[in-house]
Amino acid sequence: MRMTPGRQRLFAAGWLVSAGVGFVALKQWNARLREAEQRAEAAERSRDEAARRRAVEERLRIARELHDSLTHSISVIKVQAGVAAHLARKNGEEPSEALLAIQAASTDAVRELRDTLDVLRRDDADSGSGLDRLPALVGSVRSSGVPASLRVIGARRPLPPAVDRAAYRVVQEALTNTTRHAGDATASVEITYGDRVLTIRVEDDGAGSAPSPVPGYGLVGMRERITALGGRLSAGPLPERGFRVHAELPLGEAS
Repeated sequence: MRMTPGRQRLFAAGWLVSAGVGFVALKQWNARLREAEQRAEAAERSRDEAARRRAVEERLRIARELHDSLTHSISVIKVQAGVAAHLARKNGEEPSEALLAIQAASTDAVRELRDTLDVLRRDDADSGSGLDRLPALVGSVRSSGVPASLRVIGARRPLPPAVDRAAYRVVQEALTNTTRHAGDATASVEITYGDRVLTIRVEDDGAGSAPSPVPGYGLVGMRERITALGGRLSAGPLPERGFRVHAELPLGEAS
């Protein structure tokens, strides 16, 4: 059955109206979808900003507590050591190496603490200790009475900030353990710049111990710091005498 021209025009008009309504509905659906996506993104940004604010507040709280509990005490130690050294010189005596080491160590501790507080007060953590400070660190160990040496293998080059800080902290903790626990010992530090890996080795020839020592907070902290950067760390007594800390840090992006 053939449609008359009038019916054909009516049928075509109906299709046009239906297409127009469908097009308008599709546009409204897309607009609502975009609006929902925008609301979800805004909610996610709000959650991120809230978490960021909480993290900043927590860093500030830690910084205040560290400042109140540690800075004053270390400053008092520094002042007292300086007064003792001054009185010794005033009496015509040379201050003992231990006293000078206490004075130097307290000065370094105050500076380290202030650096840490600065990092906690900022959103970023790009600053801090790095391998460029190793000569001074090894020198302070020597002044405390422990013969120490530093050897660098490979061409020195800029490192990722996190790797640079972690490497310094590993050496610092290892040498601190040597001065505290190794007794009459010598220490050696070796830094190797590889193509893809930075290798850190710190050894001493102190008394050591036959069984592996129970890891303290220092060793646990070192391992967590290295592992977080995708590296590996081993620490333990040598077969006959001494203790070794060995760490490898990837020089690419931390995993």
